Amino acid sequence: MTASRAKPAPRRPVDAVFAALANPTRRAVVERLAESDATVSELAAPLDMSLQAFSRHLRVLVDAGLVASEKRGREHHCRLVQDPMIEAIAWMAQYGAFWEQQLDSLEALFVRSPTGTRP
Repeated sequence: MTASRAKPAPRRPVDAVFAALANPTRRAVVERLAESDATVSELAAPLDMSLQAFSRHLRVLVDAGLVASEKRGREHHCRLVQDPMIEAIAWMAQYGAFWEQQLDSLEALFVRSPTGTRP
């Protein structure tokens, strides 16, 4: 008898966004690009890592669709892409509304409690 394994759900684009933003270095890059476009060298300069290590972080952001990179001459220029972030925010807002409703229901339960006290 073989054990059956559940197949993992297919990854959605929002999964890659959250995975990319889970790292503080990549969040710092997103924050920097929110100010203005920058070259790879400009983005890597304030970070304490090799350009090769930084390039791996940048690749994760590009693969998630959060950053677009364009080669101009010898430099790669990066810019923030808003659509994947908007989709992630919409996903969070959807579940934020769910949890808000759940907390409102819990509050109503406490208000109707026989002792009339709230924890």
